[in-house]
Amino acid sequence: MDAGISPIERPPHPQVTLAELVDQLGPRTVTPIGPPAPGIAVTGTEFVDTAEEFGDVSSTLLLAPSTASLSTSRIAALATGAAEHGAAGLALKCSAERVPALAAIVEATGLPLVRIADRISWRLLDAQLTRLLGEAETPLAAPQRGAEPLFAIANELAEFFGGSVAIEDLSRNILAYSSVPGQLIDTLRTHGILARQVPASPYNDDQYRTVLRSDRPIKYPRLGDEEPRVAFAIRAGALPLGSIWAIDASGEGPVSPEQDERMRRASALAGAHLLDDLRAHATDQRPREDRLRTLLTGIDLTGTEFAELGIDEERGAALLAFEVPSAGPTAIAQLRSTVIRHLVLHRPDAVAVAHRSRVYALFAARTVDEATALAEPLLPLVDRLVGEGARIAVTGPAHRSGDVAGVRELADRLLDVAGRDAASGRRIVSAASLRPLLVVDRVAELLADGVELRDPGLDALHGSAATRAVAETLLVWLECFGNVAQAAERLGVHENTVRHRLRRVVETHGVRLENADERLAAWLQLRALAR
Repeated sequence: MDAGISPIERPPHPQVTLAELVDQLGPRTVTPIGPPAPGIAVTGTEFVDTAEEFGDVSSTLLLAPSTASLSTSRIAALATGAAEHGAAGLALKCSAERVPALAAIVEATGLPLVRIADRISWRLLDAQLTRLLGEAETPLAAPQRGAEPLFAIANELAEFFGGSVAIEDLSRNILAYSSVPGQLIDTLRTHGILARQVPASPYNDDQYRTVLRSDRPIKYPRLGDEEPRVAFAIRAGALPLGSIWAIDASGEGPVSPEQDERMRRASALAGAHLLDDLRAHATDQRPREDRLRTLLTGIDLTGTEFAELGIDEERGAALLAFEVPSAGPTAIAQLRSTVIRHLVLHRPDAVAVAHRSRVYALFAARTVDEATALAEPLLPLVDRLVGEGARIAVTGPAHRSGDVAGVRELADRLLDVAGRDAASGRRIVSAASLRPLLVVDRVAELLADGVELRDPGLDALHGSAATRAVAETLLVWLECFGNVAQAAERLGVHENTVRHRLRRVVETHGVRLENADERLAAWLQLRALAR
């Protein structure tokens, strides 16, 4: 189950009812299905995966993005399970034709269902609910809505800058633009307004990444036909929502204090409207978990993922990879929930996903040691709640979006190697702690792909049950640096037995051990075979 807001570990605050939340969001965003239930309190939200079991969801509004393709009976089973676990309600998207059937489910299960408008982004809905629940210390006031507020913000800013202003979401869709008579405008902005999408440019990724990272407005000078621009990120707390771009008719000078103040004020107003006025401006943001999945695979990267996750590229991000031996899908879901609930207490920017039977968590950290310190308290927690024997690989830091897939591959390799070396008892592993084993692992791959690199005599020794003791003797002798007495003691045999087996290696199987290079090559091959 994907955790949005943990219903646990939250400081107590006055109760907010589901009916109040529905009223706040408005009928263009959410509508109740079936009879209303005004007295049900909501303390948090959580994304629910229909294939996973429920955890602790008491008084939680469950957000179910993947129910559109489910049959009515599957939705009924989901609602029944949610009701049994004390959920406050279930939010889903559906066609109008399915509403009567869903109303019957509400009556049968007693669990309130609310219908989310198709155009509303799940991530933005979660952000709005987070804000409403977080502000519950004060009474919920009626939302203030104006006609086309983002266009009004753009026009006001354009009158000050003297140039065209565009307000964009994270997908670089133009949500609003100015239309002030006499404003300075260029071809790029004109094309963007006509298409409601920022035109492609080789400078886009770098500029947007810089803007979303910056805590102050950025000035871009004239570039070809493009007029000078001032850009600033739109945020709601730590959540990036988009950006504002204003053509500056004053020229290429630095951002003035008054321009800085105006951009900050416009950003704050736009951020509030992007959250509050969902019925008019719903941005197409993918959930944070989808951003992390994109980073883990390294496919279709935009280069702005770190900024959108609120991670400073200069500081970098560490990746934790969790593995519980023999864990099934339910245990993996519980592991992901446990991990994120612990990490967000210390790293609010943390995001975690389940991927290929493992759980990966990304958060800001400068060093592996810093990330390891956060991972250590998780082991007893995971042992108690999920299952014993969990291992954690710590990799990073990654400083660019394109680095994350590489540190994920390293984390996977570390867990694979640690699994083969389980007798060592290592629970938290890093490249530094497993470097010798990583070398052997890579050598094994190299030898497997290169027949010419392997000594056929050693392959024959290790491959036959009759000569395996001879191969083991040679390996131990090499590890003892040629000390026959020490090798015999480790093997529990007489020294003459060791000498006899070594003669067989050379005379019968043709293995050469005359110099250090030959002995090193023999040890690597035998060590790789013995993994």
